[in-house]
Amino acid sequence: MRKGILGIAAVSVALLTSLTACGDNNKDAGGGGSAKIGVILPDSKTSARWETADRKYLQAAFDAAGIKADIQNAQGDKNAFQTIADQMITNGATVLMITNLDSGTGKAVIQKAKSQGVTVIDYDRLTLGGGAPFYVSFDNVKVGKLMGDGLAKCLTDKKAVNPVVAYLNGGPTDNNATLFKNGYDSVLKPKFDAGEYAKGPDQAVPEWDNTTAGTIFEQMLTGTPNLGGVVAANDGLGNAAIAVLKKQKLNGQVPVTGQDATVQGLQNVLAGDQCMTVYKAIKLEADAGAKLAIALAKGEKGEANSTVDDPEAKAKVPAVLLEPKAIYKENVNDVVADGYVAKAELCTGEFAKLCADNGVR
Repeated sequence: MRKGILGIAAVSVALLTSLTACGDNNKDAGGGGSAKIGVILPDSKTSARWETADRKYLQAAFDAAGIKADIQNAQGDKNAFQTIADQMITNGATVLMITNLDSGTGKAVIQKAKSQGVTVIDYDRLTLGGGAPFYVSFDNVKVGKLMGDGLAKCLTDKKAVNPVVAYLNGGPTDNNATLFKNGYDSVLKPKFDAGEYAKGPDQAVPEWDNTTAGTIFEQMLTGTPNLGGVVAANDGLGNAAIAVLKKQKLNGQVPVTGQDATVQGLQNVLAGDQCMTVYKAIKLEADAGAKLAIALAKGEKGEANSTVDDPEAKAKVPAVLLEPKAIYKENVNDVVADGYVAKAELCTGEFAKLCADNGVR
């Protein structure tokens, strides 16, 4: 996927899907025949969003359309992921929407589904070499670019001179982590090359595990105690780095990025411990994914507004891509106003005053 991908002309792809009757239990309330959709979410450990946002918004979209859907979470277990997919297909799903744990697992599910005449949508993460006919996500290179821009802004605000910047990247098997890194590297590498910043440790966190991230970052800080900034690839990894920085009384002094606009991430931003986060309006992503899945399940054409590159398959995948937004202290309220995070949950205890001071209403 290249920069400017949202400018690519709209793509409309017709899928010739043969739908088979699955019995009265799988008929949608709208009378569209056997239109059952299966959704497999990846886990609830690496980010709270999958259970607190995606599940809720997807279920609401399917309910509003009167479509039966089965939403399950693999909880980071690759075997469970494949078992869930098999059960959904056996139970009559005609469309699967999956967020893979890695491309290998996702590819196996897609191939099995295709062999059974079931259409698969890659949701949020592209399955490299998988051949899913559609992909629904955010412009993930832009997500990374916003993190790179955010760190640069925070370093400028702190008047940092030749700061050493560390990368705490996402899971190495997640294509999104690669795209995020491509994005922030596009901002920061020119600064490294120009000698404005110095490149520090650069390491991926297996499976986006926050505990592992803390161990990795502690080693980074021990080996490079003069770190001046940290690109953490999501709020969970960012919080792991902040916890280590707090032990050394460096929190707030060393800017740390994040993304997902979790309650914890937003609280860290309000406290000044996290430089910024990136808000991805999950409701828009869920609504777009549900709309596409419903259309395909009813035998209609699926539509995409863009394409993304699958470097493994050497193919362009029709995609629905949404716009992310950078969040700093001064616009945390945008996330609350959008209904993604509740003020009552965000502005508790010590954060009540910070919310008031920063216009969270």
